Amino acid sequence: MGEIVGAGLISHAPTIMFDEPTRRELNEGQEISLVPGLVRLRKEILDELQPDTIVILDTHWFTTVEHVVSAHEHREGKMTSSELPRGMKQVPYDYDGDRELALLIEKHGNALGTPTTAIDDPYLPVYYATVNLVHYLHQGEKVVSISIVQTGDDDDFLTLGRAIGEAVAASDRRAVVLASGGMSHTFHRLKNLPEHEASDPAHIITPEARAADEERIAWMEAGDHARIIDEMDAYHPHNPEGGFGHYLAMAAAIGGRDCRAPGRKLSDYENATGTGQVHVWFDRPEGGWTA
Repeated sequence: MGEIVGAGLISHAPTIMFDEPTRRELNEGQEISLVPGLVRLRKEILDELQPDTIVILDTHWFTTVEHVVSAHEHREGKMTSSELPRGMKQVPYDYDGDRELALLIEKHGNALGTPTTAIDDPYLPVYYATVNLVHYLHQGEKVVSISIVQTGDDDDFLTLGRAIGEAVAASDRRAVVLASGGMSHTFHRLKNLPEHEASDPAHIITPEARAADEERIAWMEAGDHARIIDEMDAYHPHNPEGGFGHYLAMAAAIGGRDCRAPGRKLSDYENATGTGQVHVWFDRPEGGWTA
């Protein structure tokens, strides 16, 4: 029987892919905390957990009529972002997929009533919400990437997460689930962007969006996943990235409203051109995710 051995809300903000001098130039001479946070995640957590498979919920992979799961045996190539080719160009990736687990996610998703399809087409694009995390975190594990369906409601993402949890349990995998995306996600307008590139959360698009993000981070740290799920109607007006589907699916995979796992921040809460970014990690409690 497999198990999810760790999970996290992890930022893939484009600035993590700039070289350090550029990052410091954009951030008033200081390093952004997201990069050392990813280094800590690899060295202090993943090296210890030694997962077989990394499951990434990719908020830049938009689908429309179904959840899509990458089912490739292997993925290799270079990714240039159409959004920001100056900062993310020809980024190499080379990793094995986990076709067996992808097919199990498809099976359990459809059995639970949410449309889910595993795809192994070699021309299927790879997006930077996956590649950026692979760049920092991958050291030989298999990688499965999952889309965020743009027509999905909160319950659709919760059902997807249940399917992921059931699929991992039906396998022999030690898996980690990474919700790759931000929190509130509204950008400053083009003319004003240069004034808001520093990571200080004073640059978050509105004080209200910042307050909503920080409130939910506090709930994560308290292990109050039920409250985050129950308060989604109040959060949606702040435009969380991907409808916060990446977090909802991750949370549901580890128990949903019954999950009590407290989060610990691996970075500061930071601004990225108006959006809220943070790394929050959830260790599996000794008695299980809902203990």
